[in-house]
Amino acid sequence: MSLAWGPLVIDTPADGPVTARLANATGAASQPIVEVLTAGSGRGHVSARFSQTVIGRRFRLAHGFPGTRELRLRLHDAESGLTAEVVLSADPRGTTTPTGLRARTTIINDGPAPVLLLGVTTFALGLGPVDDLDLVAGDGEWLGEGRWTRRPLRDPVPDLNLRMHGQDGRGRYAVTSTGTWSTGAHQPTGVLADRVTGAAVAWQVEHNGPWRWETGEQLGGAYLALTGPNDIDHQWQQPLAPGESFTTVPASIAVGDGVHGAVAALTNQRRALRQPDPALPVIFNDYMNTLMGDPTTVKLLPLIDAAAAAGAEVFCIDAGWYDNDTTWWDSVGEWQPSTTRFPGGLEEVLDRIRAHGMIPGLWLEPEVIGVRSPMADKLPAEAFLQRGGIRLVEHGRYHLDLRHPAAVAHLDEVVDRLVEQFGAGYFKLDYNIDPGTGTDLGTHSAGAGLLDHNRAHLAWLDGVLARHPRLILENCASGGMRADYALLSRMHLQSTSDQQDFRRYPPIAVSAPLSILPEQAASWAYPQPDMTGAEIAFTMCTGLLGRLYLSGRLDAMSPDQQRLVRDGVDTFRAIRADLATAVPVWPLGLPGWDDTWLALGLHTGDTTYLGLWRRPGAVAEMTFDLDHLRGRPVDVDVLYPDRAPAWSHRWTSETGSLTVAAGPDEPYAARILRIRVPAS
Repeated sequence: MSLAWGPLVIDTPADGPVTARLANATGAASQPIVEVLTAGSGRGHVSARFSQTVIGRRFRLAHGFPGTRELRLRLHDAESGLTAEVVLSADPRGTTTPTGLRARTTIINDGPAPVLLLGVTTFALGLGPVDDLDLVAGDGEWLGEGRWTRRPLRDPVPDLNLRMHGQDGRGRYAVTSTGTWSTGAHQPTGVLADRVTGAAVAWQVEHNGPWRWETGEQLGGAYLALTGPNDIDHQWQQPLAPGESFTTVPASIAVGDGVHGAVAALTNQRRALRQPDPALPVIFNDYMNTLMGDPTTVKLLPLIDAAAAAGAEVFCIDAGWYDNDTTWWDSVGEWQPSTTRFPGGLEEVLDRIRAHGMIPGLWLEPEVIGVRSPMADKLPAEAFLQRGGIRLVEHGRYHLDLRHPAAVAHLDEVVDRLVEQFGAGYFKLDYNIDPGTGTDLGTHSAGAGLLDHNRAHLAWLDGVLARHPRLILENCASGGMRADYALLSRMHLQSTSDQQDFRRYPPIAVSAPLSILPEQAASWAYPQPDMTGAEIAFTMCTGLLGRLYLSGRLDAMSPDQQRLVRDGVDTFRAIRADLATAVPVWPLGLPGWDDTWLALGLHTGDTTYLGLWRRPGAVAEMTFDLDHLRGRPVDVDVLYPDRAPAWSHRWTSETGSLTVAAGPDEPYAARILRIRVPAS
């Protein structure tokens, strides 16, 4: 029997495992929807895969509960006694057939004996022939986030002529993340696109800790398996006594026509995971290329005045406000205002922010305690991550273990005090260390300890927002090192990078919507007095097609420079409501790190916003593919900078292509265009 639900077909044969495949695909591997590894039962075919496990093959459908927005499947393996409950849920606010869904699996020990879990997939899916598929995947690092590639799946999955050998392959292409920098090296997001049928599936593993996704080849085609922490990659084990259960980390998948269609569906699925943030205020932060962690009353007051004049609606005081000297890195943890930096008290500065009608914000790194901090001795040893009875130390910091009530109570006191006593309405929550595998204190494996801590971290954030529902929370981890949707389903915006070179930032901003909602992707715009007008416009454009995140010495600028910044802020204010419903396209394909032309489109309804960046070595004229506008007339105008030399353009409706010829700008130039289909 087969059940069509949303973008999937679930096959439930009486004599075989429950499998899942795409509804709009032709032919697919027979991939069990749930895979389970235990100490007593591994794979049915030797490999390092999360595919074709013995228990996964033996699972049979016990009950199915299909609804319009949720599908529940209950599977059972009589031999091991394990039951799997798979829940697939779509946006409850939706009214059409869902193209995106969220998956979660719970394993229950209904047998008479204990079981040691070594790995459980959140979701697994059969796909079409490997020869027809392209893989889109993203790598990154500090200062170089969001480096995405598209290549044939055959590149990492060679043709081994499995049919001649009569069995599935043993290799796999697996992408993993360890520790707590969930996007520090690789993205938990990817796309597999069928070049023949046009069908594409996008996914994201939603965990603020370790994860794994993998693909490979079976006799019947490709497969995709999504997991959180497991034994082979992350030293994770979970014993289940009879009657006990374990629930996986969630993951989302979305289906569409081609890469753009699948990413659009995943974009809408991300919006279904969070409460909308209709205000999208303009944020000024004093750190990047400005005060750089050395705020004082004298430095801040003129900067606050200038930020307000530029149109900022939030002013965040970044690192350093809590320390009486400049060597605060390994002494953080109490979060009390400095008395030497603010002789009149921190309140004087915050009052100046409020006097301009802006929301005052503060930087925090809540999960760490510096080794020189008084809090290191005030909290019990059990309130810190440990290995072998020793507190973990990374870069001069201890790491709080949020499983412990004393750690949670400390952070609650800090946040409540700063909100209630100082009126903070915005926190930049940074995270600049990675503790590695986890903690073995009071648990059976370091990976299990880390998973419990990760989940306690999410519970702490939920508690903060429940007590302070108007609070705005920014997610940051040395830029974009922890930009996952376990956190971004709760947080309001995400810092995309710590990159200080305005010339190298555009590829990060252009690629950001592959993994982050446009209205959450905060890319720095940091204009400076020593920049030319074209350079100021270049860095402002980097922030405009996302969550505008402003910095720079605005107080030292000339009136013309300040007006150029204000024009950019006004542009963002005019388009921000559209950004919250827009989906991305990449008119030049995925951006390369050294590309001389870069382009990002965001479209909603009949309006497309197109950001263009031109760097040294670029040809003067470039053509941009806008397939979603093919065959339609359009009007094109320049939103920003509207006082710069004109770039000519030519629209070819038949091919959906816009050809732009740059004017005599300086080596670094950028534009934000608005393209509209005229009313008929």
